[in-house]
Amino acid sequence: MPDDVEIVVIGNPNNPTGNLEEAAQILRLARPGRLVVVDESFIEFVPGERESLADHTDIPGVVVIRSLTKLWSLAGVRAGYVLAEPTIIERLRGHRQPWSVNAPACAALELCMTDRRTPRRVSSAVTDARAKLRCGLAEIRGVTVWPSEANFLLLRVPHGPETIERLRTAGIAVRPAHTFPGLGPDHLRVAVRHDVENRRLVRALAEAVGREHAG
Repeated sequence: MPDDVEIVVIGNPNNPTGNLEEAAQILRLARPGRLVVVDESFIEFVPGERESLADHTDIPGVVVIRSLTKLWSLAGVRAGYVLAEPTIIERLRGHRQPWSVNAPACAALELCMTDRRTPRRVSSAVTDARAKLRCGLAEIRGVTVWPSEANFLLLRVPHGPETIERLRTAGIAVRPAHTFPGLGPDHLRVAVRHDVENRRLVRALAEAVGREHAG
């Protein structure tokens, strides 16, 4: 990282790979006059929130962004928060739009922040389900699956657009990943769901890829 870089933005865990970087490694990027912005929208899926920088925002320039829309499944409620040293918070406050958070979002924030049992339960369940799903997907011929610490997995499949369309025909929607820099049309991202739904995905993908090989 060049020394003159003023802003560094990191997703931890990263989207779409699910990689989890070590907190110590990220902190090495901190410099006087530089902002290190860490998006931890998916960190609650990591048991114990391992490698979180939420307790390190006293370090000058470190900014942590958190979200309620992932683990709590509140996609329609645009609610989140920023953790940083007071001077940075004041600067952000000066640029914030009026009424930037509505009443339902404030209520959701208050309720979710008082419940620490649900994140622990959900992160444990997702960790177990993700391991089973990854094993099942890795057994499909021609499919590459990367390790992840989030509630999704990144895959590379044969003939991506055709495979995605066959999954859609089977009633399964996946996230095409070609819009992420460095990835191509054969990459896609799948969500970690309940075991029944995960097994359905594995069967459908195996059939879709099998038809491609047969063709």
